Amino acid sequence: MEQVSIESLTKQYGTPCYVYSKQAILEEYRSYTDSFASLDHQICYAVKANSNLAVLSVLAQAGAGFDIVSRGELMRVLAVGVEGSRVVFSGVGKTYRDIEYALTQGIGCFNVESISELALINEVAKTLDKSAPISLRVNPNVDAKTHPYISTGLKDNKFGITHEEAIAVYEQAAALSHIEIVGIDCHIGSQLTEVAPFVAALDKVVELIQGLRDKGIQLRHIDLGGGVGVRYIDETPVSIETFAAALLPTLSKLGLTVFFEPGRSIVANAGILLTQVDVLKPTAHKNFAIVDAAMNDLIRPALYQAEMAVIPSVLPNAGIDTDGTKAWDIVGAICETGDFLAKDRLLSLNQGDTLAITGAGAYGFVMSSNYNSRPRACEVMVSDESHQLIRKRETIESLYENEVLWQD
Repeated sequence: MEQVSIESLTKQYGTPCYVYSKQAILEEYRSYTDSFASLDHQICYAVKANSNLAVLSVLAQAGAGFDIVSRGELMRVLAVGVEGSRVVFSGVGKTYRDIEYALTQGIGCFNVESISELALINEVAKTLDKSAPISLRVNPNVDAKTHPYISTGLKDNKFGITHEEAIAVYEQAAALSHIEIVGIDCHIGSQLTEVAPFVAALDKVVELIQGLRDKGIQLRHIDLGGGVGVRYIDETPVSIETFAAALLPTLSKLGLTVFFEPGRSIVANAGILLTQVDVLKPTAHKNFAIVDAAMNDLIRPALYQAEMAVIPSVLPNAGIDTDGTKAWDIVGAICETGDFLAKDRLLSLNQGDTLAITGAGAYGFVMSSNYNSRPRACEVMVSDESHQLIRKRETIESLYENEVLWQD
């Protein structure tokens, strides 16, 4: 990765281990900023994709804004020196304390998901004697053509305010004493590989913007939510440049600042999960390679049926000599049949081999757990020829240090 040997990383840090490329993160971020350079814009990295402080600080130094969905994510962003004004607060379940904290930190905008949330924000802002900047997250009922668990723009999804209700809710917002309307937001899902759903969503949002202008409600920004999808194995996602080219003609006519909230596309392919083969278990029906990573470390394959590439430390011989090459299921040691990282991969494996699970920079460590009382992996960042531990590996003792024995 970059100029750093993976073998040297496994020797120094052990496995399982997440490794991220600083330069790859910056290249993807700059693809967005360069592609939309003709517009006043802000790329707000979606913290939920990978919230490590080193990742956040790299993007903050490059000028990124941030999209957060919890008070914890906001505190992480503030911890790397980002001002609250560069942050948009999304999410369907903001509490009184979340809103209060965000307002005291000068949050840039709340992406409001419901009428009751709008009323709560006004109540908190009134108590603090502050004006709360808001946009409404509009649900355009556009099919993102992605996995149903990560589709967010259909009427069956829990997110946003329906397109039909939006103008009426904006009028309610305009009548509230401590609400400042600053924008409109739309997020239709993650891992989109085509540009057509974005164009369809934008057309619906533009219709609303014109309707709001007719009502005398002026906006300062439009937020089109997440970015493009990524290639994990054989997907053919639209490029960021093509994505921008399809949207720029319409966006340039609006005269508004444009926000995007990409996460996956910035960090997914900047990261790998390193794991070691502990046990080889060939059977008459299936060949299992049991590795030291498991679904607690990387849940995407089990949760979303995600397919991620597996690169072995010893590559098969490109069809010249197939001796030793078999179809392997790469599985963990957790007591669940659903504990797998990959299935039916043609590999030539030996006990002790290192495998790299690619595309693991997004929704990898952030979704990990301690199931089966397993410590979470360490995280490392590389840049050119250097590398640095950016999260220590958990110890087993740390897993129960906050627990207390029952006392009769």
